[in-house]
Amino acid sequence: MMLDTYEQQGEEDLEAEGKNGDTKPGQQDFHDPAGMDVEGVIETKWTEVATSFDDMNLKEPLLRSIYAYGFEKPSAIQQRAILPCIKGYHVIVAQAQSGTGKTATFSISILERIDPKSKETQALILTPIREQAQQIQEEVLALGDYMNITCHACIGGTNLREDMRYLEKGVQIIVGTLGRVYDMLKRRVINPGKIKMFVLDEADEMLSRGFKDKTYDVFRYLPNDVQVVLLSATMSPDVMDVTSKFMRDPVTILVEGKELTLEGIKQFFVSVTKRNKLKTLNDLYKTLIISQAVIFCNTCRMVDWLMAQMQHRNPRVSAMHGGMNQKERGAILSKFRSGSARVLITTDLFARLPDIDVSLVINYDFPSNRESYIHRIDPGGRFHRKGVVINFVTADDTRALMNIEKYYRTSIEKMPSNVEDLI
Repeated sequence: MMLDTYEQQGEEDLEAEGKNGDTKPGQQDFHDPAGMDVEGVIETKWTEVATSFDDMNLKEPLLRSIYAYGFEKPSAIQQRAILPCIKGYHVIVAQAQSGTGKTATFSISILERIDPKSKETQALILTPIREQAQQIQEEVLALGDYMNITCHACIGGTNLREDMRYLEKGVQIIVGTLGRVYDMLKRRVINPGKIKMFVLDEADEMLSRGFKDKTYDVFRYLPNDVQVVLLSATMSPDVMDVTSKFMRDPVTILVEGKELTLEGIKQFFVSVTKRNKLKTLNDLYKTLIISQAVIFCNTCRMVDWLMAQMQHRNPRVSAMHGGMNQKERGAILSKFRSGSARVLITTDLFARLPDIDVSLVINYDFPSNRESYIHRIDPGGRFHRKGVVINFVTADDTRALMNIEKYYRTSIEKMPSNVEDLI
């Protein structure tokens, strides 16, 4: 992700984050990281595979949560990467295609390793974008639903004092953006002494350009024996260079995914402003004969708001997000599966469910990262779903749209007037 994309996330994060890639005094500059080749693709050094969650010898409450969440069988990256994580190997570097279940990989690993009886912070997850941190928080809480764990999104753009008060109460798992987490470590609001796992999600973005020094500064606050887990779809030279600073005989895992194809999915965009989004959705809703559709929003608050706006027009609209408990989510999903609810408004929590197919997806809020996009339009990473995706795109979303088109080598066209004929 380019630097100016990070700047759109708000000045507060950027002020605390590094803006140059210079090596600091006393830091070594490595150029031959272990376990990686010169092409930016890591070599697999782990051969053990668990083909089911039962084979992983997970805690019973965690196993219950995994199956209640909707997972039946671990994905390729989950089959290979969860085991070395829960066995406590010091450094794990995993590379897998977007949309293959990397978030659940580290979420399950963390939930297995932490002590639910201790209120100390035991895991820290860093991710490049605020919305992504909130999505990860939702998934961690859902997968830990039967474990009574706490997870907090520590991100810029939120009230600093409220953030501090929440953290001071004791949070077992923290997921956050670099600037706010670093600030809380400096203020000693986050006590790093009991942290067992340090996860860098989207490591290629976290360790590229001007952010690598600040990421390393966060790492230096952590205990010497902390487990480091890096997950990414790509491994750029920047990643290979920086990660070598805390690599000691890493476990490296490469899952070579099949070539991603979105040919069966018709993807369109509609240019909107924040003010006319709801009107555009209502107009679209009147035009289309919808058998079943999912509408994605980026936050729980937006889901609740949109549900309130739409429900009085159509009682067969339902809503689901991570702020609801497992029983509530299960009841809503049952209604949607049975057809008694035709439209489901939700966050990316729904996009992680592997056994749901719908013919129409509407991104009311355009996703903040390409991983979320592929999960939304192709739940479970099957890459062969057919249907229609309509993206509401504001001027601020244009760069993200182009990034997704380039990365997935796909084309998102302007929505035609006869879109109803395609559904």
